[in-house]
Amino acid sequence: MASAMEKERYSNDVSDGKLEGQKREYLDAQQTNDPIPDPDAGLSPEERAAIDRKLLKKLDLRLIPWLSFLYLISFLDRTNIGNAKIDGLQEDLNLTNGQYNATLSIFFVSYSVFEPLTNILLKKMRPSIFIPLIMVLWGICMTTMGLVHNYEGLMTTRWFLGMAEAGLFPGVNYYLSCWYKRSEFGIRAAIFFSAAALAGSFGGLLAAGIAQMGGVAGKPGWAWIFILEGVATILVGIVSYWMVHDFPDEATFLSTDDRNRVLRRLRADQQASASHESFKMKYFWQSVKDSKTWCYAVIYMGADGTLYAFSLFLPTIIRQLFPDKSSTVANLLSVPPYAAGAILTIVIGYIADRTRQRGLCNIFVSLFGIVGFIMLIASSDPKVNYAGTFLGAMGIYPCVANTISWASNNVEGVYKRGVSLGFIIGWGNLNGVVSSNIYRAKDAPRFFVGHGVVLAYMALWLFGGSVMTRFLLARENKKRARGERDGWAEGKSEDQVHEMGDMRPDFMYML
Repeated sequence: MASAMEKERYSNDVSDGKLEGQKREYLDAQQTNDPIPDPDAGLSPEERAAIDRKLLKKLDLRLIPWLSFLYLISFLDRTNIGNAKIDGLQEDLNLTNGQYNATLSIFFVSYSVFEPLTNILLKKMRPSIFIPLIMVLWGICMTTMGLVHNYEGLMTTRWFLGMAEAGLFPGVNYYLSCWYKRSEFGIRAAIFFSAAALAGSFGGLLAAGIAQMGGVAGKPGWAWIFILEGVATILVGIVSYWMVHDFPDEATFLSTDDRNRVLRRLRADQQASASHESFKMKYFWQSVKDSKTWCYAVIYMGADGTLYAFSLFLPTIIRQLFPDKSSTVANLLSVPPYAAGAILTIVIGYIADRTRQRGLCNIFVSLFGIVGFIMLIASSDPKVNYAGTFLGAMGIYPCVANTISWASNNVEGVYKRGVSLGFIIGWGNLNGVVSSNIYRAKDAPRFFVGHGVVLAYMALWLFGGSVMTRFLLARENKKRARGERDGWAEGKSEDQVHEMGDMRPDFMYML
């Protein structure tokens, strides 16, 4: 076990972002009997660094683009009902305002209920099987949404859509965390999640175009939005069988040496997330009993609750801001705020990786959203309100990706991380039920209730939760650096200490 002085130095390096030299020296000293063969034994540090850069580039090209594309489709499919609404969905199906909001809410109920289980299924079934399967299933649900004729049919298809989509977002974040070091994960998660903002942007354009098919085969434009996007999802799901790769120890696109390199670099980063591990209920209870799970769930509630309120109702909000504009123009005006959110998401992902200050990034960025929704509440000027939607997107989207990266960095263990992410993301998505019911038609055009609830979510849970969680993690790091947690490892073998994951006395949390 490292001395208190060594851990104090390492803790300072973590908080200052000065990693590579001291951290690598510290970790190498901890791992003397590494069972994973070193394919680069005898090479100089410069040669190793060159090989590592080449490997990282290979991983990025194989993993990130396609997975980001899948999430773009996923987010497009779950939120395009907002575009369909302003094209006549509610009137054609004779839905009351309460019934329309119920069709939004039912998605999040099934989505949240099944999320904690999906990462276990992903690990057991393999990503190359699990992800294509759920895509085909939700594509079928999406297509049938365009064939419904009443409220009951729409409710049924939305329930099964939520069930089928539940595995993608937590699954891919968990999957990517099993490939990258903690200091590399944030920017990749940000790029992946920026697809959600692009989906909002692209969705407005796509919906505006597809809606022009109204009348073809006797179907209204909103029905064609669901049908065509659903068929596209099914086709992409089938192709994904060849495009989605398994975990590092089984990935066929890597040579044996490259697989060992990936596993060794994860091990050097205090991770065991790519290794084989049989599921045991103790990993489930480790997650449930860990206060970090619930701290991050609160933060993610603040981010995700606002995300869905924003994405589901932005077209409606803009329509009310500019009542003289057509539904097509309203869809097009929703594009720029999403684009701004996507750009800042990637920027914050990069900054958080470089500084290793994910908590501070959350705290700072959430202020953009808080100011944006204050503008929406305080002003009746459409131009000021439209500017507020930009700040809202910029305050919401980066925090979603950053919070997931922050949680992934600080939860170690193959199944514990998977279960924790399932709970965190599931609880956040359950708040979509709230988001679906706060923008009431009777509150138009100012939507004080909706904007007020979103503002409270951002101020209390996103901003306040980030401040509190960062404080608690910093306090715990100081205790570990002083050696106050060394007793946790006394009497345990090296393997038993390794199985402790983030509860190891020498594991320092990312702030």
